[in-house]
Amino acid sequence: MNLACARSIALVGMEAAIVEIEAWIGPGLPRTVLVGLPDTALYEARDRCRAATASAGLAWPAQLVTINLTPATLPKAGSHYDLGIAAAVLAASGVVPSNSLDDVVLLGELGLDARVRPVRGVLPALLAARARGLTRAIVPAGQRGEAALVEGVDVKAAASLGDLVALLRGQSVTLPPAEVPAAAVAGPPLDLADVIGLGEAKWALEVAAAGRHHLYFHGPPGVGKTILARRLPTILPDLGVAEALEVAAVSSLAGRRVDGLDRRPPFSDPHHSISLAAMAGGGARVARPGAVSLAHRGVLFLDEAPEFPAKILEALRTPLEEGEIVLGRSEAQVRYPACFQLVLAANPCPCGLAATPGAACSCTPTIVRRYAARLSGPILDRVDLHQHIAPQRRSLLRAAATGESSAQVAERVAAARERQGVRLADTPWRANGEAAGTWLRSHLPEPEGAELVDAAVRTGCLSARGVDKVVKVAWTLADLAGADRPRRDHIRLALALRRGEEPGAPARPAAGFPTAAAARRPSLPLGGGVPRGVPGGGPEEGSRHVA
Repeated sequence: MNLACARSIALVGMEAAIVEIEAWIGPGLPRTVLVGLPDTALYEARDRCRAATASAGLAWPAQLVTINLTPATLPKAGSHYDLGIAAAVLAASGVVPSNSLDDVVLLGELGLDARVRPVRGVLPALLAARARGLTRAIVPAGQRGEAALVEGVDVKAAASLGDLVALLRGQSVTLPPAEVPAAAVAGPPLDLADVIGLGEAKWALEVAAAGRHHLYFHGPPGVGKTILARRLPTILPDLGVAEALEVAAVSSLAGRRVDGLDRRPPFSDPHHSISLAAMAGGGARVARPGAVSLAHRGVLFLDEAPEFPAKILEALRTPLEEGEIVLGRSEAQVRYPACFQLVLAANPCPCGLAATPGAACSCTPTIVRRYAARLSGPILDRVDLHQHIAPQRRSLLRAAATGESSAQVAERVAAARERQGVRLADTPWRANGEAAGTWLRSHLPEPEGAELVDAAVRTGCLSARGVDKVVKVAWTLADLAGADRPRRDHIRLALALRRGEEPGAPARPAAGFPTAAAARRPSLPLGGGVPRGVPGGGPEEGSRHVA
């Protein structure tokens, strides 16, 4: 038979399409023609496959070989088509049975020595194949663990082109032992118990974790903004299986190794020198996922946020609202998930001492204003919680960490998430911070103290988006307190958290708006009902939010 067909997968973002690889051997001068809109890496597959076939002791046809990738109008990129191209040519020349390629997805890059090398996107490709009714696959031996995450697909692995031929002939193959990834040098595990003081900031972190709210820490350098943000993942609940598969699929598309299903939320902390393409996603022809997608279902932490270029910060607007990012290129428009929890950390000025009592700040008022303006109003309006952290007024040299551990806080966060899961069971959302404002207003009872929100809107202290943010935070506070609906004190505290200001900043007047004293946590019994602050219920040193 001089015609055979194999199957592979074309990945365009998270979307996938079945590609039929047709190989025809006919009369003509010995050469190989590859058609079907291949990119450079794919076009060079004809040379790789010919050399790999010779290295495996097989013969490449000494005739005209035409390879067509269908659908021909779909741009195709990558080296993962090598295995399918080689299989189709070998089937067309009679080396392997052509019917052995029926309903089999082949993924893998061939080396000149006939080895089958790993490729990116195996997990999303097999998920797409399963959705389209294909139940068999052959993948590189080094990615059998990743492929095994897809249930319902009979996965075979090949370490070389010879193994592929044996599998297509119905023979068994002996694979080398799975490569054990080198263990990363890990430091001591992060825990909230390591953080001394900062009770109010820890509590704001708990509220953010309970409702998946975006959080903004601001204060002088060295007060604990970064160490708190890095401990946010330690109090977040584990991901569900479907969510963990989404995260693993994005990692696979980015070229990262996936050895198993990691149920912990990811944590992405790009440096402020990152490019726009690396943050949002980019690349030639078909864009790859960026840092916002690698933080999907996890945390995106921007330390020293004002140092990030404005175009990078503004690129976060749509993902923060939509939970996905759309990237357009000349040949394809791709969508990547980007439902992340944003945490910002910033100093009050370039030298960092503007809000430090007794410190000599070298920045002029104009410089301070310009520095603060680097975080635009539209970005800050999308952040639910604003928490100022002030310098602690005691030495930490002999101070003992007596605060709660991450495990203790995580229990309360998990209980609040469970209440939200019941409330949002019939919706696409799993946490208050993700829910749409229209749904909250139409399906949930109106919180007590709604007149406080109305007063804030009338005086210009709250935008329409801010109203929804306040209501979401109030529901999270109610969930942490075990209440069936937000009470008046929940609304007051949500408003205060929304309007976090630096010490000394004048409070914006609004009828019925929370005062600094009313904003403090003692009125809200969380956990065991006792405020987690200094004795007497006041806020701890080192953090405050001013109404």
